[in-house]
Amino acid sequence: MAEFFLCFIPVLVAVDPIGTLPLFMGLTRGIQVRRMRKVVFQSILTALLVSFLFLAVGKIILKYLGVSVGDFMVAGGILLFLFSVVDILFFESRELSSDKESIGAVPIGVPLLAGPALITTLMLLAGEHGYAMPMLSTVIALFLTGTMLFFSRKIYSILGKTGAKTLSKLANLLLSAIAVMMIRKGILVMMAEIK
Repeated sequence: MAEFFLCFIPVLVAVDPIGTLPLFMGLTRGIQVRRMRKVVFQSILTALLVSFLFLAVGKIILKYLGVSVGDFMVAGGILLFLFSVVDILFFESRELSSDKESIGAVPIGVPLLAGPALITTLMLLAGEHGYAMPMLSTVIALFLTGTMLFFSRKIYSILGKTGAKTLSKLANLLLSAIAVMMIRKGILVMMAEIK
């Protein structure tokens, strides 16, 4: 159970359902509820497929490039840290242009849900915990995110813009702490490889 939460929490934070909510609301503004439900399904399915693809071939790519798990943990941790800091500082400036017909796949599915933060997190977790727990964590995190997006109009009316922004910043603060932990573990793995 502890291993599941070690995978699930970083995955959920990387997906960032609260931070995605205001962007999702902006992208689906003016779309009928029936069409919005299709957009939610399309976005979750796209995010799942992209996540599983990277989980399947990520390790092979690393091996081909001669990159060790320790190297990737440090590099991935630095990237996650940068993503979280940029998101904390520049929440308001994230703007995405979109085609209303394909917004479920792009930009909501990729890169909002299955973006660099999630892909990096999954590859790091697969190196540390295998494939089963990261896959299960991704399915549950995206299911919860899909449910949240499904009821986004009600949730957003309760939270408001300020509430969503505050929760997103707290989630990104947690992600930055997880990134530092990954860097620390990566350095320890690299030191063990030298011995």
